[in-house]
Amino acid sequence: MAKRGGRGWLALPLAACLAACGSGVHYRPVSDTPVQIGRPYTVRGTTYVPAADPTYDMLGYASWYGNESGSQVANGERFRPDAITAANTTLPLPSYVEVTDLDSGHRIIVRVNDRGPFAKGRIIDLSRGAAEQLGTKAKGIARVRVRVVQPAEKDRKLLREGKPARRLPDEKPAILANLREQFAMGMGSQGSR
Repeated sequence: MAKRGGRGWLALPLAACLAACGSGVHYRPVSDTPVQIGRPYTVRGTTYVPAADPTYDMLGYASWYGNESGSQVANGERFRPDAITAANTTLPLPSYVEVTDLDSGHRIIVRVNDRGPFAKGRIIDLSRGAAEQLGTKAKGIARVRVRVVQPAEKDRKLLREGKPARRLPDEKPAILANLREQFAMGMGSQGSR
């Protein structure tokens, strides 16, 4: 009969326990490659077709999300609520966009790494960090312009690290007035809520 002396008898249960700890979600490292476009998908009866669109320039509503800390986003990375990231239904993952708050004229660069929002009239879901940087967190929903940009590598690196990119000047008053007029003509009847 084998003797149960020493610590050897703990090795197998300890190894099994540690193996179970490692069986959780495996997050993709934060990187700009590979870019993922993805296949068409359907949410609540609406089909979305992801595509590369360097001319993407839309007016709509932005919302924000932040309670999913630790969950996995659509491109496989860990969701970081304080990072300057966002979700979009069709842009490649990751993409970089400039978001302009049509009320204040504030502009920021955001890294898109997730899918959503799936509500009528909403074109982007900002992380809590992005909503705070843009100044829209307290509003919950904001009228915005979202357009694809190709920021400098220095800004991309900061955003990959979860930090804000360089500060952009506010949108010029004449351009902002034009965007507001376009928004009123195109979005006024759609609503956001």
